[in-house]
Amino acid sequence: MSEQQSNTIRGQRKTEKGVVVSNKMDKTVVVRVTRTIHHKQYGKVMTTSKKYYAHDEDGKAKEGDNVEIIETRPLSKLKRWRVVSVTPQNSHRTAGI
Repeated sequence: MSEQQSNTIRGQRKTEKGVVVSNKMDKTVVVRVTRTIHHKQYGKVMTTSKKYYAHDEDGKAKEGDNVEIIETRPLSKLKRWRVVSVTPQNSHRTAGI
């Protein structure tokens, strides 16, 4: 495969934004991605969420942080996502106020 073809394929990876639910595993975080949808028949706005296992090489993501994840090759049985960026949660929540 040429370099141009591989860049085109790499550019088509899915990205999601979510909140870290758990970071108790080594180099792995669980990210909850929430989206809003409209019910087909009734039109009611509903929120649905899904949990993804993501690879966090540096272990920077803490519970409650907002993260951006990108789709990648399978890293284990459940991990198919990788953490791209971490935005820390509000400082007043970590202070226990």
